[in-house]
Amino acid sequence: MDQNIIKRLVAEIKQDISKIDLKKMETKREELKKQSEKSDFWEDNQKATKIMQNIAEIDEKISSWKAILNEANDLLELTLLEDESLSSDIESQFRKVSDTYNKLHMDLAYAGPYDEHSALLDIHAGAGGTDAQDWAAMMQRMYLRWAESNSYKAKILDESSGEEAGIKSVSIEISGKLAYGKLKGEHGVHRLVRLSPFNANNLRQTSFAKVEVLPEIDEPETVPIDEKDLRIDVFRAGGHGGQSVNTTDSAVRVTHIPTGITVSIQNERSQIQNKETALKILRSKLAQLQIEQHSEKISELKGPNKSAEWGNQIRSYVLHPYKQVKDLRTKQESSDPDKVLDGELNDFIDAFNSWNIK
Repeated sequence: MDQNIIKRLVAEIKQDISKIDLKKMETKREELKKQSEKSDFWEDNQKATKIMQNIAEIDEKISSWKAILNEANDLLELTLLEDESLSSDIESQFRKVSDTYNKLHMDLAYAGPYDEHSALLDIHAGAGGTDAQDWAAMMQRMYLRWAESNSYKAKILDESSGEEAGIKSVSIEISGKLAYGKLKGEHGVHRLVRLSPFNANNLRQTSFAKVEVLPEIDEPETVPIDEKDLRIDVFRAGGHGGQSVNTTDSAVRVTHIPTGITVSIQNERSQIQNKETALKILRSKLAQLQIEQHSEKISELKGPNKSAEWGNQIRSYVLHPYKQVKDLRTKQESSDPDKVLDGELNDFIDAFNSWNIK
């Protein structure tokens, strides 16, 4: 077998190990182990369990990457012997090492600081009037179906209905490991082209919806917010929800003054519950902003850029005059929009993750 092929594999493995920074992972593991050795470690059982899980996950990653590098180096040494009788064994072993490496390489797509978290997914109807609000509702159904078919739990946190049809906006909590890592590539503007069911002449209509995907931040200390940077307003909930919701000041609006980010929640009957949900979403929005702006401190964040809100779509869904879904970043395509709109998104998710780690 050609030595250069194996040398290339060894080089790729080393490059990936450099990306994930094994030494930094080992340092973090040692810090966590020191915490686990403290006498009061198990007083907070939930926190202790998470730390032990974190140690186990880091251990597995470190050992997996070290093992694959050793196996590839051993394979390279065998080829240097130039023994023809080993040719078959070397090729067989190379296939095994390559397969294992490819799986580890794909895991790099989920190496972000919040990739293993649950996700908060917001959908906002854009330009296009009633058609856009209907399109937002179609997208809501698409993501709910995706969550269901991939064993994620989905819960609607807040929803604003359209005036004639569809929705103006919706916030969905999608719970489960890697939900954010899998859905982060859905963040952006999605465009629909179809014959309008709301137009008397049945003309072709282009509609837009914006999707925001945020990592769910359950622990306040993960994204600490200074109380003095918050303005909290309460008001009477409107829309659906029943008598007990609409007759009390249970709705909550939380504004992060430095960035101007505002979160309003009115779904729960309790003002306290609405406030907790709003703060959770605010932490998630700030975490996403940190990722986008490469900032370590919340105090250094600038307000989100809204000028390109409907400017650059990431994916087009065409139902007329032909049928096609195309991701404009990865070039991934499907000629069956109905299946995609029924929640079959994994080909697009996988294509994004492959494209994103290059």
